[in-house]
Amino acid sequence: MTINNIPNIVKNIKLLISDVDGVLTDGKILINSNHTEGKLFNVEDGTGVALARYADLPIALISGRYSDSTTIRAKELGIEHCFQNTLNKMSMLDKILEIYPFKYHEVAYIGDGLVDLPLLKIVGLPISVPNAHKLSKKNAIYITKKSGGEGVLLEVVETILKSQNKYEDVLELMRKDKFE
Repeated sequence: MTINNIPNIVKNIKLLISDVDGVLTDGKILINSNHTEGKLFNVEDGTGVALARYADLPIALISGRYSDSTTIRAKELGIEHCFQNTLNKMSMLDKILEIYPFKYHEVAYIGDGLVDLPLLKIVGLPISVPNAHKLSKKNAIYITKKSGGEGVLLEVVETILKSQNKYEDVLELMRKDKFE
C-alpha cells in the first residue's frame, strides 16, 4: 500500500518516532579492537529533522541497544528524546506519550525488527524499510523506498508533510529563515 492510499491516517500524524539500527543506519555496527564503536548515519536525515522542526512535528528515537554513537547523533540533530537500551519499546512509547499529549493513532513509527512489532501494531502509521524483517514489513502500512541508512527519516518526513499539504510552506519557512 502506498502512503497516498491512506491520507486520513497521515493527516492525523503529530509525532514521529524511529528505531535507530537498521533504520537510521544500515544495521551494521563497527566494533574496533580498542572497544570503540562506529556507525554510519546518513546526512540527509539531518535535513529530515530540520523539516520536521519547521513543521512542528516532534521526532523521538527508541533503540533496543545503547550506543554512544546514537547519543552523539541525536544531540547533533537536536532530538531531545532518545531512549536506548530497551527491548520493551512499548513502555518507551508510553513514556513519550506522557511528554507529548498525543494518542497512538497520531503517531508514526519506523521500525525494522521483531522488537519493533508491538509499536508497529499499535501506532496510527506503522512504517518499515525494505531491508526489514518480513514481519515488520507485514505489519507496516508504508514501506519506504529507501533502505535503512539511506536517508529514511528524510523520506518519511517529506512524505508526511506532502500528505498533510505542509511541505511547500515548510520549505518556504526554511528558505526565509536561512536568508533573513
